Amino acid sequence: MNYLLDTHILLWILAEPDKVPRPMRRIVEDTKNRVWFSAASVWEAAIKDPLAKGDFAAEPAAIWSAARETGIEDLTVTAEHAVAVDKLPWLHRDPFDRLLVAQARTAGMKLLSVNPRVNAYFMRARHLR
Repeated sequence: MNYLLDTHILLWILAEPDKVPRPMRRIVEDTKNRVWFSAASVWEAAIKDPLAKGDFAAEPAAIWSAARETGIEDLTVTAEHAVAVDKLPWLHRDPFDRLLVAQARTAGMKLLSVNPRVNAYFMRARHLR
């Protein structure tokens, strides 16, 4: 199975794995799964780190390097993903999270997130036409 990590899960996996809920940690650690991080998460950190936005106190280059070193695969952002954002209902307003949702849906991945507004996109899939 393919899993995309949202930005918080990515940062926690890399720096504070105990913050990751145990079921998600097991998914990430299971070698049968392919685990991905998005370029959008690195971009989000690049924007929020200089603004001192709490959970994003990490240099983008360090995130990118650490993720690749741990075997997490890099998912680029494509125009197809951007177009898919336009098709999403407005369940959540965060542009980074919306892009991650669009990427996961477009690529047929499961998105690992603890954010209920993000997870609502997958519980209400019938509304995403």
